[in-house]
Amino acid sequence: MKVAQQADRIGRDLNPEGLNPPPNQIAAPAGMEGDDRISRLPVEIIITILSRFSIKDAIRTSALARSWRHLWTLLPSLRLGPRLDPLGETYVELPAVAASSWIERIQHVVSSLQGPFLVFQLVHRFHSYQSALLQSLLDLLLQKGVLDALLLVNYNEQVRLHLPSFHSLKRLQLYGCHVVLPAGFLGFECLTTLALENVKITNEDLHFLIHKSNNLTTLKLDVASLGDPLSVTLSLPLVRHLIFQINASVENVSVTSAPCLEQAQIILTKPPYNRLQKVAWVTLGLLTSVIRVSSLNLDWNVLESMSLVTLPFNFTFPRLRCLKLYLHIPSMNKQIYDAFICLLSSMPFLEELEVQLVCYSMPSNKVATLMRELLVMKPDGLFCLDQTLKRVTISMNIFNIVMAGITVVQFFLLNAKVLELMKIQHCMHSDAQQSMIQELQEAKVTSPDAKVVIFNRKDNVTVNVK
Repeated sequence: MKVAQQADRIGRDLNPEGLNPPPNQIAAPAGMEGDDRISRLPVEIIITILSRFSIKDAIRTSALARSWRHLWTLLPSLRLGPRLDPLGETYVELPAVAASSWIERIQHVVSSLQGPFLVFQLVHRFHSYQSALLQSLLDLLLQKGVLDALLLVNYNEQVRLHLPSFHSLKRLQLYGCHVVLPAGFLGFECLTTLALENVKITNEDLHFLIHKSNNLTTLKLDVASLGDPLSVTLSLPLVRHLIFQINASVENVSVTSAPCLEQAQIILTKPPYNRLQKVAWVTLGLLTSVIRVSSLNLDWNVLESMSLVTLPFNFTFPRLRCLKLYLHIPSMNKQIYDAFICLLSSMPFLEELEVQLVCYSMPSNKVATLMRELLVMKPDGLFCLDQTLKRVTISMNIFNIVMAGITVVQFFLLNAKVLELMKIQHCMHSDAQQSMIQELQEAKVTSPDAKVVIFNRKDNVTVNVK
């Protein structure tokens, strides 16, 4: 049996509820006599078991027996959240004034770990004036020598960090930080995953950071520039998965080279009114530079933004097979519908489509009427609807958009000529589901092979639409 499987089984026996170890075991004196079968296991299995505990509980296992006294120092990872004091007795919400002593506790734990120390994750609420505390912790991590993953999430004011060159780092995720590359920064030659979210960084540092990370395969950027508007030009020789969030500070973004890119996700933070048109063209520029992907995910603001640029689009996605699209029901108008149709026309080989309907309030009668009028029209010349689109998923998790959702379903049942499967995901009550089934049974269906399946929280229902 593999080590992980053995540890999983033994971990459940030792700690069946996934909580703290049994109090009677934790309180046992060192050197306790008895049948200690767990201690007979290989060390790697015991460490795997310990890694399922919080660091506090892992440390407390030192009281089990003399042979357990320092086992926790072999843990390969340290994950800390805002409610966890690593050496304390209870989970507490730590105020900012206590951050200094809390960091000292973390530093003590990090110093005690013997390694190889591979993963460090810290989620907290730091203030900007506490940047030096966090910087001292990063410097200590650098001294440990080996680190595969660093995840630092700050849910408060942005802290200023000088990013050390972790030579073995493979995954870096930063949230809520002001990142500065120090003089002599060497980059991350082993880094494969980089995620910068809610991060401020200069144009020069961002480009240098990506340029010095030659082995990236996954890149997620949600960044704002310090000083000049952000202008991002990306050359991504090995990146397969790209996530880019466009905000009002982004002046320009393009991907000049990405021969391995397979998946792209574009998220748009809705800009101020006076920036709508500019951001729309920025979004279009990014979209046209990722046309070689096979899978594309577009936030609902993206489609709304596309309605502000010149139609039809003058580009085609020659390899795209899968599209996930968010559709904001209250914003629906003729311009957004036209952008939606133009988007489909640019994807001639699309096979799978997922539409996530978004709505935070009851759609007006005007919007509902407009959707019925628009979606009963039969668009001409859409190759994917005529030849390739086989699977469609419509997700509607809010009850008040059921009728709008049915309209979208009916559109694809009518127009997708080779449709094989229509999936409808929802969380509505049974009466509403029965009403929807009746609507679908009367829908016009073009494909002779179409099958409609409704998924809810309790069961799946197949609807006869023949």
